[in-house]
Amino acid sequence: MGSMGDIRDAIQGQVHRLVGFGDGAVDLTRPPGDDGLFGPTSASWVVHGDFTAMMAGGVAALLLQMLHPGALAGVWDHSNFRRDMLGRLRRTAQFISGTTYGSTATAESLIARVRAIHDRVAGTLPDGTPYSANDPDLLTWVHVAEVASFLAAHRRYRDPSFPAAEQDRYLSEYAVVAEKLGAVDVPGSRVAMDRYLAAVRPRLRADHRTREVAAALLHQQPASLAMAPAQTLLMEGGIDLLPEWAARMHRLDRPLVGKPAIRAGMAGIGSVLRWALRDGSAKRATTQG
Repeated sequence: MGSMGDIRDAIQGQVHRLVGFGDGAVDLTRPPGDDGLFGPTSASWVVHGDFTAMMAGGVAALLLQMLHPGALAGVWDHSNFRRDMLGRLRRTAQFISGTTYGSTATAESLIARVRAIHDRVAGTLPDGTPYSANDPDLLTWVHVAEVASFLAAHRRYRDPSFPAAEQDRYLSEYAVVAEKLGAVDVPGSRVAMDRYLAAVRPRLRADHRTREVAAALLHQQPASLAMAPAQTLLMEGGIDLLPEWAARMHRLDRPLVGKPAIRAGMAGIGSVLRWALRDGSAKRATTQG
C-alpha cells in the first residue's frame, strides 16, 4: 500500500508543480460565511472542478483566443511566449481557480491585478489598427473563448450528460468575472454564445504569427520528463475540443480515425489524476464548508 501511496503523492506533486498550486500565488482560504463569487452549489464550481478537463480546456481556450488579431498581438508584443506558454497556462489556471473557489476578496484582488496588467498591454496591429487589452469587445472574446472551451471540456471529458440548464447557468454565472474585467454584452447562455461566435468569426485570422504562438504552446518543453506523455495527451485533448472551423484555421484538424484514441487516452488520464489528486482547488474549497 505504501508504494501506491508514493505513486499518488508523486503524481499529485508533479501536477501541483505544473499549475503552481500551493506556491502562494493564490490563497483559497475563505472566511466563515464567505462563499466567494459563486459558492459550492454553483455550476461554476462543478465545471471548473476537474483538473484534466480544465487543462485540456485551457489549451483549447488559448488556441481559440489567438485567432483574434487583438489577442494575438497582446501575446506577441507583450509576453515571452516562446519560453513561457506553460506559464501563461499556469497563470490562467490560477486566475480561474482563485475567482471560482477563493474568497470574495481574493477574487476581487485577482481581477484588479489582471486589470492593472491590461493597462500596460496596448499597441498597433500589423495593419496599423490600434489595440488594447482593455478593449471591452476584446475582453468579451477572450472570456467567451475560455468558457466555451471549459464547458466543452467538461462535457467531453467529465460529464457528457451535464444538463442544458446547468450549462446556461454556468455561462450566466461566470459572465460576472468578465464584466468585472470590463467586458460588455457577455453571452449568458449557449444560444447567445453560439450567436456571438458566429458573429465574430469573420474577424478571426490565422497567419505565421498565429502558428508560431500555437507551436510554442503545443511543443513547450514538458514540466518534467515524468509529465511528458500526459502533457502531450492533454495538448491533443485540447486540440480535439476546438470547433472544426478553428481547427482548420490552425491547420490542426485531425483525422476522425484518431479521435477515439485521444478520447480514450483522456478518459484514462482523467481517471488516474482523479485518483491521485486528493488536494486541489475544488477539494480544498469544499472542505472549508
